[in-house]
Amino acid sequence: MDELGRLSMEEFKSTKKLPITVILEDIRSMHNVGSVFRTSDAFLVEQLLLCGFTPNPPHRDIHKTALGATETVAWKAYENTAIAINTLKSEGYQVYAIEQVHNSIELQNFNIANDAKVAIIFGNEADGVKEETIAMTDGCIEIPQAGSKHSFNISVAAGIVLWEFFKKMNLKS
Repeated sequence: MDELGRLSMEEFKSTKKLPITVILEDIRSMHNVGSVFRTSDAFLVEQLLLCGFTPNPPHRDIHKTALGATETVAWKAYENTAIAINTLKSEGYQVYAIEQVHNSIELQNFNIANDAKVAIIFGNEADGVKEETIAMTDGCIEIPQAGSKHSFNISVAAGIVLWEFFKKMNLKS
């Protein structure tokens, strides 16, 4: 592992993070939660907010896919997503849902301002982001798709979106 040049836990915690907050709303699968923790670690996400009935660490099924990322990525649990959004907006965040809706912005066309603090919401595996949550956001971002299945697993969607944000935000720094 030393040859890979990975950060230690202490180095990771002191490394500058991208001003991205990931919100998970009512995610059922602990494996999906663990996977998003791991992806958030890989792309230096500032924090992860677990909302509604999304499971929280510690749990062995989360740890199984997180591989220690629950110890490196800052996280908080919120009873509901509205509280998390209101808190973030009061701190100057722009909040976007990752969802397929009318007038959504395709991911590759989403522009991030140099000084932006952004929160992105991923919704329930079956139902997506709640309509009342979408109503609180600054907009929706959609991952373009061409196949017959018009959705991704939450962990795959998080990987795609965070990779795109990571590329765009690192080019500006």
